Amino acid sequence: MIIGLTGENCAGKDTLAEHLRKKGFVHLSLSDVIRDALADEGRPLTRENLVAKGNELRAKYGSGVLAARLAASMQNGKHYTVVSIRHPAEVEELRKLPDFKLVYVSAEPAVRFSRMKARGRDGDPRTYEAFLRLESAEASNKDQSMQQLQTVIKMADKRLENSGDLKTFYDAADHLLSALSSEFKIDRPTWDQYFMSIAKVISSRSNCMKRQVGAVIVRDKRIVSTGYNGTPRGVRNCNEGGCRRCNSFAESGTKLDECICSHAEENSIVQAAYHGISIRGGTLYTTYSPCLNCTKMILNAGLDEVVYNEAYPLSGEPMRLLGEAGIRTRQLVVKP
Repeated sequence: MIIGLTGENCAGKDTLAEHLRKKGFVHLSLSDVIRDALADEGRPLTRENLVAKGNELRAKYGSGVLAARLAASMQNGKHYTVVSIRHPAEVEELRKLPDFKLVYVSAEPAVRFSRMKARGRDGDPRTYEAFLRLESAEASNKDQSMQQLQTVIKMADKRLENSGDLKTFYDAADHLLSALSSEFKIDRPTWDQYFMSIAKVISSRSNCMKRQVGAVIVRDKRIVSTGYNGTPRGVRNCNEGGCRRCNSFAESGTKLDECICSHAEENSIVQAAYHGISIRGGTLYTTYSPCLNCTKMILNAGLDEVVYNEAYPLSGEPMRLLGEAGIRTRQLVVKP
């Protein structure tokens, strides 16, 4: 298998390649072709020189020259990862090889800039503004012999998100690998699938007559609180007639001021407070995206991320608020 890795600076391409190396993949980089050319000329290996030399080689020998030279060095019967793919012609050249797949490794810009500062490489941008300018310059170019990263990303067969911790990233990478080849097939769920599946089980405890919802709050890969929707503690259950609004089967979105049921997200947050457990910086997994009231509680509780299975019918304003407050949101569909 040959896996090509593309993505913006510091998204984690080399990190993924190193992870795959431990599974038998040979790590190759198109940049190595450029580095060899610069070394032959005695020029320093700065980012500017690498970009300029790469563009020069493409203009002189064709846009797919780096991939063609690297492909010529590959041996039959070996697995390879190829990083630094930044031109569509390179993808087209590599697609001539059997069992080639292109994977887009992505991460939020602020996260990538933080990683770039941490590595402290000479020639890297020192400010976020300079970083974004570099990103824009590498994304697309009118000169077709130069980098066309944006086009390459659109050609990817798979996408792998890497804005969180390495354990989650590696776990997702293993599942991606198993999806690409039966040779690496594994049956373990990802952390996201694991926690969302638990939220769905928790929803079965709901006593609400309208909709069953479950929620799980996680910190450091540990469940710290759970909740499901239903009438408050000490009040007759909804399915026993405790909430008149739910038992009258009012139309969705109507008579909400008459509903006495607490939502799953609300209960998970309140349960944490009841037992004196901090949920600041945690992730909320919920079978439905939160309503407006639950969204306000999520913001004030200091949660960092919301992962939901299905969209709540009245989700426009809640999702807008979460975005404004910088809370990460993701939809993850886990079927029963």
